[in-house]
Amino acid sequence: MTQIPELESLTEESLTRGLMVLANLDSDLARILETLGPPPIWSREPGFATLLCIILEQQVSVAAARAVFNRLCGIIVPLTPENFLTLDDIQLRGIGFSRQKILYCRGLADAIASGQLDLSKLEIMDETTIRTELKRLKGIGDWTVDIYLLMALQRPDVFPKGDLAIAIALQKIKNLATRPTPVQLEAMTQHWRPWRAVAARLLWHYYLSNPK
Repeated sequence: MTQIPELESLTEESLTRGLMVLANLDSDLARILETLGPPPIWSREPGFATLLCIILEQQVSVAAARAVFNRLCGIIVPLTPENFLTLDDIQLRGIGFSRQKILYCRGLADAIASGQLDLSKLEIMDETTIRTELKRLKGIGDWTVDIYLLMALQRPDVFPKGDLAIAIALQKIKNLATRPTPVQLEAMTQHWRPWRAVAARLLWHYYLSNPK
């Protein structure tokens, strides 16, 4: 199997290379690629705003989270940790933040503003170190870190095993009787290394193209 350095970011060229490897490894992924074509690379700008948006996406639809995020961006320009910290609970609740997400996002903003967390330094760290650094903060778990690694840092071998859409997509393409658990997903996808982030994009592509 073609190996790539862990810190190498996905590009259109390496995405294409990964898709070819995966199609040869797994006929179900090959069928998605043949039917739907390659998935978008789905990149996001690294930094505070993106990580805050991912926190908003926890346990809710992307559309609902995006609506709250867009309202926030309409009030705070630019959206920096320091500017975010000027909003009180009443203002944030009015935008659509839940109590929990006020706590989580304020904790993130405070960690960056106080110098406890430097997101720019994460870009040159290995995945394990990044995961440890981010999970120190309340409200940031594996799924949030996975999405940040996968979309903002474009790491090629990150697989968000706690993502509901991916679990549903994999259940459908593999004709499984039950939806796979995160532990089962982790085990089922080991042979896709080192291109699991590309496989995740393919599964999202399938999910979004097959609405309920």
